Amino acid sequence: MDDHIPEPPATPPAVPPVGWPATLEVPAPAKRRLGPVTAGLIGLAVGAGIVGGIWAITAAGGPSEPATFTLEGDFTLTEDATDTGGDDCAVGYDSGYDDIAEGTSVTVYGADGDVIATGALGDSTYQNYTCVFDVSVPDVPKGEKFYKVEVSHRGTLQLTAEEAENGGLAASLG
Repeated sequence: MDDHIPEPPATPPAVPPVGWPATLEVPAPAKRRLGPVTAGLIGLAVGAGIVGGIWAITAAGGPSEPATFTLEGDFTLTEDATDTGGDDCAVGYDSGYDDIAEGTSVTVYGADGDVIATGALGDSTYQNYTCVFDVSVPDVPKGEKFYKVEVSHRGTLQLTAEEAENGGLAASLG
């Protein structure tokens, strides 16, 4: 017998030794299912994220406020005006124009007849036996074909969009 031990090869053999499996199978980790509460919370969070994202995109894309203007002009009462001795004027008592004074309602209607803005008669000035009131109605939406303006309950006056937006109200009563 020889005491000689052969040296191991430099590279492992291409074929595994007899009795060894050709491949080692490592068992896959067991899959854990989510509980119904956890799945529901994840679904809720994802849904809220989607809705919030859509809301943010649409909110950033549109105008923040509709385009508006202030309707301005004058309203003149040609009868029964009296000088109060100051800068303003008044309407004669029991004259039939008792509803006309500073603070009287001014209503603006759109082309379809809906009320789109409201205001009031402003400061008054006595001029040549008439009483002239400032009119200023804020936040009138732009885009109507025409506008109708009514002071108190005295009927409407129609203005073109250009007249209304450029301070062209010049109404009178009496």
